[in-house]
Amino acid sequence: MQSLVYFDIWREDLRGILEKFQAWRYNTKFYFLKVFIFFVILNDLAYWFAMATAFPEMLSGDDLVHYSKIQVPVAILGAVFDSLSLYVTLFVVRKALRSRSNFSYISHLSIDMLIAVAATFWVLFVFSISSWIVSFVPVDAKPVNTKAVVKNEVRVQVKKQTLSDRSKLYEGRVNAAIKNPTGENEMKNIYFGIVMGFSAIIPTAIHISCALYSLRLFLHGEKT
Repeated sequence: MQSLVYFDIWREDLRGILEKFQAWRYNTKFYFLKVFIFFVILNDLAYWFAMATAFPEMLSGDDLVHYSKIQVPVAILGAVFDSLSLYVTLFVVRKALRSRSNFSYISHLSIDMLIAVAATFWVLFVFSISSWIVSFVPVDAKPVNTKAVVKNEVRVQVKKQTLSDRSKLYEGRVNAAIKNPTGENEMKNIYFGIVMGFSAIIPTAIHISCALYSLRLFLHGEKT
């Protein structure tokens, strides 16, 4: 059957990608460290790209200082998730290639879709805990004047916020985006989350690309 031939080609293409990655892994020194650093850089670039395109008005003054501090834990925590998701993806791919039925094969690969969804909630957690961590960073003293007093009062309020407070803040934004996805602020937050979760959906994108590429069997009418 052509469907069986299609799955055979899909498996071979995916096996080829896995073998190339494994060959690179075994021939690379400090593999885990390099992968982690790669994801740190990728998350940091995604963070600043999302900030520049979604919230350019925040890239100046005290806001710029604040979000510059947040980028560090965001990039590191994002890299932790991506590194773990890569390990899970490789494990799932090996299991999928060993499966005998096509249904089991697709079921295994579908786990990557769950990882992509989990990335959305991970972004929520990352920003909650990153903002909480940054709240402990001391603020430089400034000359006392009316504007400075107001800013200091705001900083004190932020500093007193707990991790639970930060979580509720970002959860509120998620709920608002679900209820009104076409709102201006909500669309910006949705876009920001998608860009920040880009690194986590790379394995899923590879699987989809591989599946589409294997459709050449039908596009060219090849037969075995």
